Amino acid sequence: MSEQGKGSASASTAAPPAAGSDTYKGWLFKWTNYLKGYQRRWFVLSNGLLSYYRTQAEMAHTCRGTINLATAHIDTEDACNIVLSSGGRTYHLKASTEVERQRWITALELAKAKAIRMMNDQSDDSGDEEPASRSDRSEIQGTLKILVSKLDDLSTCNDLIAKHGAALQRSLSELESLKVPVEGGEKIKAVNERATLFRITSNAMINACRDFLDLAETHSRRWQRALQYEREQRTHLEETIEQLAKQHNSLERAWRAAPTLSASAPSAPTSKKEGSERPLKGEASDEDEDTEYFDAMEDSPAFITVTASDNTQRRRSQSSLSGASGANSYDWNQGDHMSPSYNDVSGKELQPRRQRRTRVPDKPNYSLNLWSIMKNCIGKELSKIPMPVNFNEPLSMLQRLTEDLEYHELLDKAARCDSSLEQMCLVAAFSVSSYATTVHRTAKPFNPLLGETYELDRLEEFGYRSLCEQVSHHPPAAAHHVISQRGWTLWQEITIASKFRGKYLSIMPLGAIHLQFHSSGNHYVWRKVTSTVHNIIVGKLWIDQSGDIEIVNHRTKETCQLKFSPYSYFSRDVARKVTGVVADNGGQAHYILSGTWDEKIESAKIIQSSRGGSGSEGKQKTIYQTLSPKLLWKKYPLPENAENMYYFSALALTLNEPDDGVCLTDSRLRPDQRLMEDGRWDEANSEKQRLEEKQRAVRRRREAEASDALDEGREYEGYRPLWFQRRRDSVTGETNFVYKGGYWEAKERQDWTMCPNIF
Repeated sequence: MSEQGKGSASASTAAPPAAGSDTYKGWLFKWTNYLKGYQRRWFVLSNGLLSYYRTQAEMAHTCRGTINLATAHIDTEDACNIVLSSGGRTYHLKASTEVERQRWITALELAKAKAIRMMNDQSDDSGDEEPASRSDRSEIQGTLKILVSKLDDLSTCNDLIAKHGAALQRSLSELESLKVPVEGGEKIKAVNERATLFRITSNAMINACRDFLDLAETHSRRWQRALQYEREQRTHLEETIEQLAKQHNSLERAWRAAPTLSASAPSAPTSKKEGSERPLKGEASDEDEDTEYFDAMEDSPAFITVTASDNTQRRRSQSSLSGASGANSYDWNQGDHMSPSYNDVSGKELQPRRQRRTRVPDKPNYSLNLWSIMKNCIGKELSKIPMPVNFNEPLSMLQRLTEDLEYHELLDKAARCDSSLEQMCLVAAFSVSSYATTVHRTAKPFNPLLGETYELDRLEEFGYRSLCEQVSHHPPAAAHHVISQRGWTLWQEITIASKFRGKYLSIMPLGAIHLQFHSSGNHYVWRKVTSTVHNIIVGKLWIDQSGDIEIVNHRTKETCQLKFSPYSYFSRDVARKVTGVVADNGGQAHYILSGTWDEKIESAKIIQSSRGGSGSEGKQKTIYQTLSPKLLWKKYPLPENAENMYYFSALALTLNEPDDGVCLTDSRLRPDQRLMEDGRWDEANSEKQRLEEKQRAVRRRREAEASDALDEGREYEGYRPLWFQRRRDSVTGETNFVYKGGYWEAKERQDWTMCPNIF
């Protein structure tokens, strides 16, 4: 299927190695389809083949596609685009800069020439594909000695060229400084002599290079034949291993389903479910995995799960065939591997003492010409576009950041876990739960003003206190700190990078999230995935989450790999699918996570794993046998009439509720946001423009002060956040804003004299 299309996208790519090396690697953007546009891919050019992967880590197991340059046509469209045509398919690639594009073009042309030459050499040879004999090895050694001698000649010529080039440069410098015409003639003569020497040496260098190249090409055919033979043998072996793995799994499945099973174990309860192969929810068949249509179809998991019966689990634990988690000190049996629901929807033990509000004024129905506003915004940074409140919801970005705590009870239960792997499962569920409310939330939160804060004090109800502060305006960055009396602390600094592309809006949260449990000292770190708002101009707005999350416990080095699969019209997978694997510090998998980011996440303990081989395209499957999945997290139902209240969750409805004693810079006191919540949108737009202009005036004053300090030779301190300070993290080595203390003490004293007047 042809992957043709045109569009505009730009992003930085990792600088690949020099184009002269045998292997050339780097990031490029690959056109996928009109729904998703350009997607970032890791490209590897080696042995005349251009392969691409979603991430660098996939190079070890999953190749997303390969282009044979020997039969490909290389073309360019504009300053940064590369077009490859091969076998009836067209690939549109985009580099970050014109220089980067030119490096790739040079590397591709060289690789294509080598591939064509190799193919011609192989077509001329009809010898046997056998290892070299002793005489062949002797001939190769003799050839290598000659090549070494020629290489020494090249090195000598190179030294002479450098020597004569330096002398020529000195002569030219002297020539430029001359003033007397008589001396000029003598110097010019000397320059001509040195130029002649330089030309003679260069010709010798070129001839030596030609001899070296001819000799290398003459003796390269046998080496290429031997290499091709080894490649074919390896491919054949990998395909054989994959077939054996599938047959092994089929035999195990047939053995478990045999009638003798019930006769040999009459006391074991059996059902149709036991012993049957159970793939993850929404996972396609093997045939679907081998069919590649668009990049969206390339996001299948690299594993298959098989639910084992209780008897099978006991047999596996007694044998040495299991390669998974038999060495755990704890055991999750059918009844006790985890509680049926990690976040009890009833929440009887967490009933709040204070009655919070359960609704906000209904959203007014204002019509707006969207295209007239957005057509002049294509390609601009979203935070720099003046937007009317019609596109907003009556919450700030600081309040949206606080919404991550909606399922805080997951962390409360994680703090009570004795097993760090079980704790990792709960932390992973918490990281997914923060996206649960975004599925219908297509409106944009207010951009916080510099110095704006937001507190959420739930110490009496739920045992935690949360504080956010906008620490930078360009780029917009917010710092967040939460401390809980139930045994955990969470902090993060998030910078939002967003781009409007005409068809969709990409929102890329940058920055790490840290979570530390007090009793065990386990320190978890992860980052958020990319959010995409589709149908900006035409159609109904909808949001998708895509990308990978790696959660690392820096104390134990255990990891969890979560994959958010992007939505595709051509995929038969369930929408908004999330899969993951929890592994120990040795990389051994112990738990499988599956579900959707808008509904629920389940975990299943692995009792056995078997690795399949790689196919012709490098794809690989790992087959996991697990216990029955248990529910980790389930989304709370939305409040009644949520569709008329911006699809706010129960927590979101309370975030902007007026509260006594909060800081003077708190988002609850922001006038334009309050007017919008009350339905007075025209007044809110006017107030929003006033606040933004006030902030610009303050920024211009700071820039003038910095300029004056520079002219006077003084050091200008610049803006400093009130409650957060920069500090280097001892675990990750990154420098970010962390809470320095003092806020809750100031609130207790009701002393806000240090706060700026931002509203």
